[in-house]
Amino acid sequence: MDKDKLNQIMEKFQDKQQALLPCLHFIQEEEGKISEEVMNFLAENLGVPRVEIYSVVTFYSMFSLEKQNKNVIRVCASLSCYLNGTDKIINALKEILGIKIGESTPDGKFTLEEVSCLGLCDQAPAMMVNDKEYGNLTEDKVKEIIKSY
Repeated sequence: MDKDKLNQIMEKFQDKQQALLPCLHFIQEEEGKISEEVMNFLAENLGVPRVEIYSVVTFYSMFSLEKQNKNVIRVCASLSCYLNGTDKIINALKEILGIKIGESTPDGKFTLEEVSCLGLCDQAPAMMVNDKEYGNLTEDKVKEIIKSY
């Protein structure tokens, strides 16, 4: 954990509690997960109860308590996406990657997750790879997207 960088992020905010999300984003990107050590450090330095930090980490799909690989694939499972073929997209990803939802590839390249909504209902079915959105997916499009990574 880069405490110096976290302190730099915290210094940007007059109200220390407002630094929570930026700190969590930094740690997730740097370490691939939010550890107990990080939550304890942030609780102590931001004056935020640890249980509140845990609640934020477990609520938002962009944070994880488990180590994630370099590329995190989040497949939308909202009603709109489901009705437009999320199951086909998930099955294609499972086949291509050789893993199930919630698992990571052994080579360290991909983690596969299902999330309740990505806000891309007009592009259903949809997924994100890291911060990049992909919509109107087909099995063939998914294969091309994965190849590009």
